[in-house]
Amino acid sequence: MISAIANSLFKKAIDDYHKFDNIDQPIDNSYAPQSLEHLLYLKCWIDTVQWHMEDVIRNPNIEPTQGLYWKRRIDESNQFRTDTVEYIDSYYLNLFNHVEPLTDARINTESPAWAIDRLSILALKIYHMEQETRREDASENHIATCQNKLSILLEQRQDLSQSIDQLLTDIENGKKYMKVYKQMKMYNDPSLNPVLYGKQK
Repeated sequence: MISAIANSLFKKAIDDYHKFDNIDQPIDNSYAPQSLEHLLYLKCWIDTVQWHMEDVIRNPNIEPTQGLYWKRRIDESNQFRTDTVEYIDSYYLNLFNHVEPLTDARINTESPAWAIDRLSILALKIYHMEQETRREDASENHIATCQNKLSILLEQRQDLSQSIDQLLTDIENGKKYMKVYKQMKMYNDPSLNPVLYGKQK
């Protein structure tokens, strides 16, 4: 099942990042460049780096220039994240391009890759919530609250994993079909963002 592979790779990416805990640590993706494993590891690495960028920018004492610097890096990372999700969807479109949907086949509310995107973010929530349960400087109430949240997150991962596996099985069997819409982000495109193309006049 793909969810088991994805969850394992997400854990590896998160653990690998935290060996250094450095936003600028170069990625060491040892999986074959065209493989699904490569894309899944890359996806979670991007998410992990961006998670820590988001931590930095929420510092209430951050200098405005530094805040702007990190905001732009987050925008760039988010575009990279979106591109990677679309590469994962392209992988599945190619994998299932021979499948003839049944006459009553239905479309899902989201593509496989965007569901996998949520699974990657969930892996990060689980990792960091678990870290909170291990804090020696936190109160018993804090630990108990975080432990309860961790239990819910673990249940959520189980449900989402099962849903992803079922979706891919349904697509493979023609019960559902993929229809992927590109994100068409506008804020990074100089021809679509009025602030950007206005400067070029």
